[in-house]
Order: sequence, then structure tokens, then C-alpha cells
Amino acid sequence: MPRVRLLLACCLISSAFTHAAAEPFRPEAGKFPPLEKAHSYRGELVFVDHANRRGSIRVKGSGMFFRNDPHPFALLPYATVRYHGAPADLRDIPLGTVLHVRAFLPPDPKTSAVPVLPVDNKSKDANHNRGTGIAPAENHVMLLEDEPSHCQREGLVWKLKELEIKNNEGILIATREPKQGGDAKAPEEKMTFDAATRLWRGREQLSIEELIAEGAWPAEGKKSLGGQAVLLGVTWKPTPDGIFTRFHISDIWLDDASMQRAAKNQTETHKAFIRSRWMAAWIDAVEYGKFGRATITATLFGGMDDSLYADFKKGAPAMMNAVENTLKHTHGAYGPAHMASRGTLLDAAKAPGSAPLGSSGIQIKFETDLIIEGIRPGRVVRVRPTNWPQVQVPREEYLQGDLEERFPSPDIFPKY
Repeated sequence: MPRVRLLLACCLISSAFTHAAAEPFRPEAGKFPPLEKAHSYRGELVFVDHANRRGSIRVKGSGMFFRNDPHPFALLPYATVRYHGAPADLRDIPLGTVLHVRAFLPPDPKTSAVPVLPVDNKSKDANHNRGTGIAPAENHVMLLEDEPSHCQREGLVWKLKELEIKNNEGILIATREPKQGGDAKAPEEKMTFDAATRLWRGREQLSIEELIAEGAWPAEGKKSLGGQAVLLGVTWKPTPDGIFTRFHISDIWLDDASMQRAAKNQTETHKAFIRSRWMAAWIDAVEYGKFGRATITATLFGGMDDSLYADFKKGAPAMMNAVENTLKHTHGAYGPAHMASRGTLLDAAKAPGSAPLGSSGIQIKFETDLIIEGIRPGRVVRVRPTNWPQVQVPREEYLQGDLEERFPSPDIFPKY
């Protein structure tokens, strides 16, 4: 009986595990969906198919976390991914990282890269003590961010209240609160740490052992930390029996300088990636001329470093190639430049006001003398200013002209 009561209490206590929009929302083609209509959830990244911009998350629900099946998700073409407070690709995020998700229903269920579920699926009980909310139909992601990225966007910090330690591992009690002023209602959360937890201070990476040697933390026992404000990297590890949902601390950033350094490193990683794969955009309009000439108006997607957008300058030569909704290049087996339309940027201007999430607010006009199939209003493209390197992308990141070849088949593997 005590265990039954514990299970029931577990299901009741975590009713605030997720926040949903009032009604399920399905994005429309050619429109950036409003973030406030997205469904929110949080969970552990357990699988990544980076080439197809999809993966699976073990969603935190109202039951036993370890029993929750991995829930597939797909990134929208204009999705924003943030890691360590900086732009990121799925390939940058380690498995096990706990992520915050804002997602919608599939824009077009017929072409969904992941299972299409009943629109009310988030309210269904998954049984086997798993509870509700672990498989929402909103599996097309608009915003994917790790814990420090989420806190920075929302103006939050973690305040460390108390620790208990033995043999370089233990429990931290902390609250997530607004950076400017405390929140008396913020619930305390217990999280584990161990000898592998990384601590960052300025340019230093410290270990738990080194923090103990400094006298900042005791070698054993409890210590009040007085509400010290930090940012945390959060993961999940299997927990002892009877503890159904307890997250683990992978990183502690002790000051702003250390977090800014982590963000800069991630920014440089992502900048190099985008320059090699080209900037994604969608086509707003096409004005057709004679003999294959055309002027294309396109909106560059958001979430990138400002220096990348700065390379889109009026009068600069550029290339534009059609891509599939997973942002895979199409039409050509010799690299993205093989069949791309070449031309000149007639204009690159940022619209006044703030752009919606997913959009950079920058609209370009591109003139070409040979427009290719796939560059049509509403379609997604990638654009390369010619001062970016021209490289060949790996086989799993392009299609050989067949738009039905949406995911790798066994043919990508060598024959022995």
C-alpha cells in the first residue's frame, strides 16, 4: 500500500509538467507561426538524426520518467536551435541533454517526417505509471533550447540554496528565478551532481575536487549556498529505486564571463557549419523574365549570428539552390553548387520592427539568368554569398533529384 500511495502522489504532484496553448495550432505555409500558440514541454534528448533534422525526446510527464518512450520530433525548416546560449545544429547537442521545446502540429501531415498523432494526444494517459503529456501531437519544433539558453532568453537564473556532498558527489537544492529580483513562489528542485560535473569560472574549467580544495565546498556534509546565482547545464541519469524524476547537473557556470565564453565557442562552431551548408530561406515571390531569367524575393530564416547576415550585401554575387523541408539540398549529386542558380543580390534589407521567431526579418532580392525547378513561391531554398567556401556536403545531406528520397535508404551503406 505505501508504494501504491507513492505512485499516486507522483502522478498528482507533477501536474505542472507542461504548458499548452489553448488550442492545438497548425502552421500555415509561408507564415511564421506565433510562438505563444506553441505547446511547451521539457525532456531528455535520446536520439538524433541530424541529417533529417529530427530526433526523439523523453518527455517529462506526470509519471515515472524512466518509463517514458522516446517521443519523435522534427524541426520546422525555420526552427531555432540554441545550445549554450548560442545558435546550434542538432549535431551539436549531446545525447542526454534536457531541452525545452516549443512545438506545433505538423504543417502538412502527408509529408511529416515523424508520426502524426491525434491532436489531443498530450491529454491521454499513457498507462504503466507514465501519466499524461509524454507524447504530444505537437511534434514539429519551432524552438529547441538547452537549460542555459532557456534561462537567458527568459531572464532567469538558478539560485543555489544548499548542497549535500560525499565522495565528490551529492545533491544540490536550487530554484529557477528571475534574474532581476527573486521569486518567492519558485519551487525548490533537487538535482544530483558528481565528479564528472564541470564547473566554469572565467576562463577556467574546475572540478568538484578543486572547488573543495579551494574551500568553497565542503568535502563532506551539508552547506548553505545562500542563493548563489548560476546557470546550469541539465541532463538526466538513471536514479535509485523510488525516485522517478530527478535531473542531473552536467555543468555549472559560476559567472557571466564563463557563460559568454561557452556561447562564443558554440557560435563559431555554428557559423562554420552554416557557411558550408548555406543560409536557409523561403521564397516570397518570383518575377519571371525571358529565357530563364527571374528575380526572386526571399526571407532569410532567423536564429543565426549577425555576422552571417552581414555577408548578404547589395551587389554581391550569390548562389541559390532548392532544398527539401529537412533543408537537404536537391537536384545534383556533385554538391549543392552543381545545379544552383547563380546571380546577384539586388537588395538585402531588414524590415523595420522586430521579426517573428523563425525569421531574420531580412528580405533579399536575387536575380539569376537560369532559374531552376524548386525555386518557387512558398518553397524553401538555401543561399550562399560567394565569399563563403564552396564545399561538397556528405551523401546523407542531399537528394539526387528525387524528392521522394526523403530519408536515407540502405543504399547509402557500402556493399561488401
